Amino acid sequence: MQLYFKKLKEHAILPTRATAQSAGADLYACLDAPVTIRPGETVMIPLGIACQPSDSGTVILIFPRSGLASRDGITLANAVGVVDSDYRGEWKVPLHNISQQDFAVEHGMRIAQAVLMPVPFPEILETETLDETERGVSSFGSSGIK
Repeated sequence: MQLYFKKLKEHAILPTRATAQSAGADLYACLDAPVTIRPGETVMIPLGIACQPSDSGTVILIFPRSGLASRDGITLANAVGVVDSDYRGEWKVPLHNISQQDFAVEHGMRIAQAVLMPVPFPEILETETLDETERGVSSFGSSGIK
């Protein structure tokens, strides 16, 4: 399987894997000037790239980078981004600052990671009944924490 990337801006950087077995490919900010994200603020950071997967039965999921999140308090506003296999526009990442400090994003900074996953496309049907289960309708917190 392949991911075909098109640079939409000359200075864009294609995704890279840190190691051969890295599940995610690092995504790089594509900026003309540094951008400051203030505490509690969300800023859409462009990547300057668009993509076409070779297999339409896939989705690309965008995750935060663990170091940025745990060390600097920079995460994704939408928790996990979803790039559908038929989307051809520029990728952008909504970075959110959960820290108490300003954070500067500079061109070429690795700000998120992309993971390619297969996606089943089930037929959606309406029904009048659902099978009974041990859990049933028990909701949030119903299984406890210990």
